[in-house]
Amino acid sequence: MYDYTLLEALAAVLREGSFERAARALHLTPSAVSQRVRLLEERAGQVLVVRDTPARATEAGARLCRHLEEVALLERALAADLPGPGPSPGARVTLPVAVNADSLATWFVAAAARMADEESLLLDISLEDQEHTAERLRRGEVVAAVTALDRPVPGCRSVPLGTLVYRATASPAYLARWFPAGVDAQALARAPCLTFNRQDRLQQQWVARVLGDEAAVPALATHWLPSTQAFVEASAAGLGWGMNPEPLVRPLLDQGRLVELLPDQALGVPLYWQCRQGLPVAATLTRAVCEAAVAVLLPSDEPVR
Repeated sequence: MYDYTLLEALAAVLREGSFERAARALHLTPSAVSQRVRLLEERAGQVLVVRDTPARATEAGARLCRHLEEVALLERALAADLPGPGPSPGARVTLPVAVNADSLATWFVAAAARMADEESLLLDISLEDQEHTAERLRRGEVVAAVTALDRPVPGCRSVPLGTLVYRATASPAYLARWFPAGVDAQALARAPCLTFNRQDRLQQQWVARVLGDEAAVPALATHWLPSTQAFVEASAAGLGWGMNPEPLVRPLLDQGRLVELLPDQALGVPLYWQCRQGLPVAATLTRAVCEAAVAVLLPSDEPVR
């Protein structure tokens, strides 16, 4: 049987990213937090925290944190059904969730608000490309994720959410300057595009689709811009062309502040919600996510135009 005082110290270190910040959150000294984590590691017989900046969980550390989250959720549910002291009135469980930046900017906040309201939860939302959020789930760093992976991560259920539609957009002046003779491989190799981060492959995917041959995709000159809203603003300002979520750029397209490089050449990214099975609040989280997604995403069975 693990000492939950020790487990709470471990969870605080991993949540806050350092022993010093965990100490402030727990109203303890850093030395006391360090001693508790060290004692827990001795009892577990292995390292639970990678002492880095920020502090990271080992596989065993992540598993113990998941156990603590589940126990806290179960105790809360029990307190609602049975008389007794239950958890302290201000106690809330913090659930780590991984989401891609464009979902967060277009529809996920509505789901998060409903989750927090219905279950009185605190959410630790981390940003990751939709192609990589499942890795966070697989490593046990989060309990749920919005992902492009349809195959369930072991221990999780995969629920289709719909398709987030992206359009290759730029300002009219940018289009006139860089594509005066139309969109072809030569022009695409010269015209600066916008890329969110090193994991972002949407621009290359769109170019491969337009050219009809992935091998023909040229090396793209790019500005690196890790912000969804700045991506839209940079496109409108003429900094480059980028793959922007249609829900964000539709008003600018209607106003003529943005134009598509090629009309009717949208790119769709199917999204899925994967949540750890057995999580006491899994049904509530899934329902909140699905209802928020359906208001914005294209149904999975509809073609992208």
